Amino acid sequence: MNEQAQIWQEIKHDLANQLETNTFEEIFESIDSIFQVKNNYIYLIVENEFIKRRIEMLYLKRINRMLEHHVDEKHEYRLITKEQAEKELSQAVEYDPVKADHEPNELFYKTNLNPSYTFNNFVVGNSNRLSYTSAIKVADQPGVVANPLYIFGDVGLGKTHLMQCVGNYILEGDINKRVLYVKADQFVEDYVRYASKKKYNEFTNLYRTVDVLLVDDIQFLAKKEKSQEEFFKLFEQLHNQQKQIVITSDRKASDLKDIMSRLTSRFAWGVTVDINRPDLDHRIKILEKKLMAETSDKDLIPQKVIEYIASVFDNNVRELEGALKRVLFYCTAFNYDFNIKNAEIALENLIKPKHNNKDFVKDRVQNLLSLVGEYYNISTNDLISKKRTRNFLYPRQIAMYLIKHIYDLPYKRIGKYFSNRDHSTVMHSVEKICNQLQINKNVKIDVEKLTIKCGENS
Repeated sequence: MNEQAQIWQEIKHDLANQLETNTFEEIFESIDSIFQVKNNYIYLIVENEFIKRRIEMLYLKRINRMLEHHVDEKHEYRLITKEQAEKELSQAVEYDPVKADHEPNELFYKTNLNPSYTFNNFVVGNSNRLSYTSAIKVADQPGVVANPLYIFGDVGLGKTHLMQCVGNYILEGDINKRVLYVKADQFVEDYVRYASKKKYNEFTNLYRTVDVLLVDDIQFLAKKEKSQEEFFKLFEQLHNQQKQIVITSDRKASDLKDIMSRLTSRFAWGVTVDINRPDLDHRIKILEKKLMAETSDKDLIPQKVIEYIASVFDNNVRELEGALKRVLFYCTAFNYDFNIKNAEIALENLIKPKHNNKDFVKDRVQNLLSLVGEYYNISTNDLISKKRTRNFLYPRQIAMYLIKHIYDLPYKRIGKYFSNRDHSTVMHSVEKICNQLQINKNVKIDVEKLTIKCGENS
């Protein structure tokens, strides 16, 4: 808390230099207290509702951008009035780990939510309107409207974003709600870790005390029979207590394979919604919104360039946003004009090759594998082998991601290049690198360098 208080004082000092004296004194000078730091939100205490609304409307985005320069992990400021803070303190109940029937665990206290995933920055279109509306209703009345809410769709269409919108919205209304976001493979890892120590009660307690459970990529429970049993028990308990459950998957519950039927049938108890690929107008809106998040100059990239990117990248939201970032990076780094010609050059190696014959694609993939092996100083044979040591596993995941990202091959086909691995293994690797790109600077640097190298050698 002391560290956050010091950071706030530094930001206040910068604001004093940026704003007119009267404005700073009226709005910011009296803000000296942090109510609490929770779930990656830093709650500042303001005098009254008028000041709170004024900051939220005019200055909150600015101070959150300023905060990014002071912290490594993603945090955001939220505001709470002095009256609200006093009310929260009077109602607060201290958690006593000594009296609790389980040992405290880091996951018990952390939501794992990304605070930037909010309904405000989720772009709505024909492809996701139903899922968005359903999520809003669930967030407004958790455990009542649709339980569980089951969201399915292809990779990169915004399922994780929408799911976490629900959690962040609920926390915004009640900061004492216990919300937990977890990927299904992490649930499995937790179970294996606790089961190996025969600490079954502690594993159960880790999850059963939550008010809202958000489980991403439920398909990764496939073939994990014991983990499925534990999830079934957890689901029953939370559902009976009217605790909200939200689940995402890459397919309908009825199409899930190697997951017990009594579990998949429960996924259909609530409401099932899908997210499809966005149409052209929707993709343009997504790019415009993303551009506003990346730069304060909304006119930096001409509309014709935005439309060009939207017309070329129609597969999913993630690759669409990645294309925009690449154009921004390319033109900014070399001080080039933002025009269609430079956008074409920047995106050349990301655009799906016009040559559809398998020999052409195979040669490109083999070239990519060689470049990745050379970059990480390992042989191509080790890269595509079944070896699972760290020095081979991470480069292999990067290679799978690049093949999918650049050539958009089916997961099953990519698996054939890596000793006939199952498509689910490839999908997991691609998803893992996608997630790491959001939080790990080293992964982002590796991907950008290798993407450029692949383009130069294509």
